[in-house]
Amino acid sequence: MGKRRFPAEWEKQKGILLCFPHNGKDWPGKFGAIKWAFVEYVKKVSTFETVFLIVASETFQQKVTELLEMADVDLTQISFIVHKTNRSWMRDSGPIMVKNGTEWEALNFNFNGWAKYTNWQLDKHVPTLVAKHLDVPLTQVTHKGKKVILEGGALEVNGKGTLITTEECLLHPSIQVRNPKFTKEDYEAIFLEYFGVTNTIWLGDGIQGDDTHGHIDDLCRFVNANTVVTVVEKDTKNKNYKPLQENLKRLKEATLEDGSPLKVIELPMPTSIVFEGIELPASYANFLIINGAVLVPTFNDAHDRLALNILADCFPDREIIGINCIDLIWGFGTLHCLSQQIPA
Repeated sequence: MGKRRFPAEWEKQKGILLCFPHNGKDWPGKFGAIKWAFVEYVKKVSTFETVFLIVASETFQQKVTELLEMADVDLTQISFIVHKTNRSWMRDSGPIMVKNGTEWEALNFNFNGWAKYTNWQLDKHVPTLVAKHLDVPLTQVTHKGKKVILEGGALEVNGKGTLITTEECLLHPSIQVRNPKFTKEDYEAIFLEYFGVTNTIWLGDGIQGDDTHGHIDDLCRFVNANTVVTVVEKDTKNKNYKPLQENLKRLKEATLEDGSPLKVIELPMPTSIVFEGIELPASYANFLIINGAVLVPTFNDAHDRLALNILADCFPDREIIGINCIDLIWGFGTLHCLSQQIPA
């Protein structure tokens, strides 16, 4: 085993890990719509690559199969894993796949419900099951003798040694604390050991309504090894305006692993989405890069077109496909949060 490397999302993929929602708890009152939104998501991914699809039971697998058949999904592209979960957010409860020397390795980052919810005992088995299904070794991530708790949604890499994350998510002293008393130095040591990351860019706060308390995948994403897109809010009265300006400033001053400047492209924010009095964390940055395409959350908003055009310029060799996430966002996340890529 050699040095580890966390591949960028645009590198060749074997498939995408998804988990079909089986209870409506994350989407109260909207579960009927969510099933069909999810079928559409599975269909789009399966057009390009394999979907490793977790389903709660064999009976539920039958139901899901019927839904997929109704939507004309090619079932040869679906690889089922039967296991009951608490939630469907695979970016966070699923394993993170890294290359260790010449071999693949799955990392278990001890999901604990974002240090917010108590019901995650079923989700904690996901990394073990997926590693077994893919026939790769699973490594329990530790630092200074303690289990490390991190979610994939908090980490953004370019595959060359640079990682972007937020202080709000990893360093807040009292809210949703994943690893008590961990410092920037502790996290950077973990990033080096497990991801081969030599350069960490720290942004400040996440967007309003973010249940995870500052995940990077709603804020800023690499589109190639030296370029990021980052969300900005144009309305100065909006609560997101100041934190997103601060993040933009930090990115403009940041450098890559080789010392060269980072290229920064601005991405708009959708108009605020409020449902049942709650501001939801809708963001165009929550896109998923797959083989041959980029799937982008859209929100029935005038900014949808702008965001799709900006991303089309960033990914000239991939299809840019908007997926309506107006229902999915009621669960406080969209396409990237629900998925985890399995590199080829």
